[in-house]
Amino acid sequence: MASEFELIAKHFTRPSRPLHHTELGVGDDGALVRPAANCELVISTDLLVEGTHFFSEAEPESLGWKTLAVNLSDMAAMGAVPRWVTLGCVLCNEFNSVPSSGHFRPVGLPVSTAPTDKFAHSTDGGWLAAFARGFFACADRYGVDLIGGDTTRGPAGATTFSVTIFGEVPRGQALLRSGAQIGDHIWVSGYPGRAALGLAHLQGRTVLQGCHLDECLAALHRPIPRLELGLALRGIASSAIDVSDGLLADLGHILDAANVSAHLRIPDLPDAGLARDAYLAGGDDYELLFTAAPTRADEILACAEQLKLPLRDIGTVLAATGDKVKVFDRQGFDITPARRGFDHFE
Repeated sequence: MASEFELIAKHFTRPSRPLHHTELGVGDDGALVRPAANCELVISTDLLVEGTHFFSEAEPESLGWKTLAVNLSDMAAMGAVPRWVTLGCVLCNEFNSVPSSGHFRPVGLPVSTAPTDKFAHSTDGGWLAAFARGFFACADRYGVDLIGGDTTRGPAGATTFSVTIFGEVPRGQALLRSGAQIGDHIWVSGYPGRAALGLAHLQGRTVLQGCHLDECLAALHRPIPRLELGLALRGIASSAIDVSDGLLADLGHILDAANVSAHLRIPDLPDAGLARDAYLAGGDDYELLFTAAPTRADEILACAEQLKLPLRDIGTVLAATGDKVKVFDRQGFDITPARRGFDHFE
């Protein structure tokens, strides 16, 4: 079996790219980076934990992509340019195959497996190489350098990936959750709910077919961080967040931060049932949810056209009330659901 340092050298070491503001990356006790002048650093950390965030059957290259993409989404929500990332891996000795009733079912990454195991790999073999290939495909697409991290072997339990990402934003231009103003309109990008529908299909709770199935599984396994949109929204949006736990749950964070409320009237909201629940509370979409003054509507629609990305006006920010958010149907009836999204501690 390869040692920790052999695994790091083989799968996660690349030459640094000075043009990307990285002086020294993986291989020393610390990295050396060169932030741009007059920029603030934006820093975020996310965990992907077996049994909560990924499946046992997940294809490793897609998991590698997603491990980085969900962190890039945080940079998009802040209007930041991603620059550097660190990756921590806890690789567990045994596959955890116990189904989860929460967000996801698990993906196990055993340190070693028998040839008859469905993974048919070990950390010396193809699984980790494929994971790294997906991770670096995402990093190369968005110009991010891996500058460090740690890889360790753990006992039987939850394999875990921890990513810390660093980005840059011109001083004073970061998009914050707290900026929403009374009278702002609420917008969302893309097609919320697709990832949750893909998950429901894999769990046997619905049956999707054809292109719709492909789109939903792609949203689940290979999300696209909306970095171009985040940059375009600087100076336009008053607040922003990415949709990771559910549209209503994440909108709640904006409303709490700004001490306001909201009414939603969503033009393309599906009829009652699984599709509506996925849209409002499914999560794992990594679309951007943002607010902006109504006078900015033409600029936002121009962004939609330029980026070839649907952007929908779905509601209005109001003064704070006892009900943070209400959802209304096309006829004006209150259809606010009890379930708002995923919570790790419920």
